[in-house]
Amino acid sequence: MNGPRASGGDRLVRAYVVTGGRTAAARNHFDHITLISLSASSPQLDRTRLTPEHRGAMDLLSVSAYSVAELGAHLVLPLSVMRILLADLMESGHITTQRQITQTTGLDIKLLEDVLAGLQRL
Repeated sequence: MNGPRASGGDRLVRAYVVTGGRTAAARNHFDHITLISLSASSPQLDRTRLTPEHRGAMDLLSVSAYSVAELGAHLVLPLSVMRILLADLMESGHITTQRQITQTTGLDIKLLEDVLAGLQRL
């Protein structure tokens, strides 16, 4: 007989499993507005050891660059978990970072609106 579950308990267990129990990335710390894209060498790299969450992020990035916050919103993962997964992908050479939104030379309204929409979905 299964009893009622705690409201967020499943989410905590999932986050723990997705990160392998890690609570922080060993290196490659990402800000929530850091833009992420696939690296030039990503198509040639082995994906067999990637988790479904890693592959989900890479599928999104195959279409366009996304901020850390946007990726988290699309994959329905907390930012802390997303940062750990991205650190894994950075370490394996699958992704690279682009300039942060605040460092762009011109104001790209579409990009800012997309980031805002991603943050609102969190």
